[in-house]
Amino acid sequence: MILYNLSFYLFSSVIVFSALMVISSKNPVHSVLFLILCFVNSSALFILLGAEFLAMILIVVYVGAVAVLFLFVVMMLDINFVELRKGFLQYMPFGFVLGIVLLLEFGFLFLSKNFNSYSIVKYAEFPIISNIENTKLIGYELYTNYFFLFQLSGLLLLVAMIGSITLTLKQRTKMKKQIISDQNNVDADSAIIKKKIKLGDGL
Repeated sequence: MILYNLSFYLFSSVIVFSALMVISSKNPVHSVLFLILCFVNSSALFILLGAEFLAMILIVVYVGAVAVLFLFVVMMLDINFVELRKGFLQYMPFGFVLGIVLLLEFGFLFLSKNFNSYSIVKYAEFPIISNIENTKLIGYELYTNYFFLFQLSGLLLLVAMIGSITLTLKQRTKMKKQIISDQNNVDADSAIIKKKIKLGDGL
């Protein structure tokens, strides 16, 4: 039990530290690397909770796809981060007020009597699910009780993908494009000029 508690506090502290470094790092590549570290430690917490399928999904999907995609996008795009940070100070008062409000809300939440009464975990009342596989249980919940919410989240991701493609797609008028129909309709007699050149004369 002591090893379990030490592992939990170790992974949790690394998650909090890496999350702070994600938003405070000046280099965006470092921010993405700290984000990957945060995902890896979060998957370790899932393993401690016995949700090995969620841990595997977090590693494969978020670390292997999303975070690496962020890294490639940040490294390939020529983004001037100095220009982006010029207007940062004008939003500082609003962010400070918002942070104070969030801290007050968390304080009221943790100090309230209702939260303290529900915070005591009663393990004896938990259902015994040792006979059900973790993957099968998650699939059952997603496709029965949360089916419409699951499909709605997929629809939101589809709309976000279409919106991002539309915003980043630039119409370049000076770019030469290949028109396949015009190439297929070209007559060979008018497009090709045949000349008979004697040997040694050249063009």
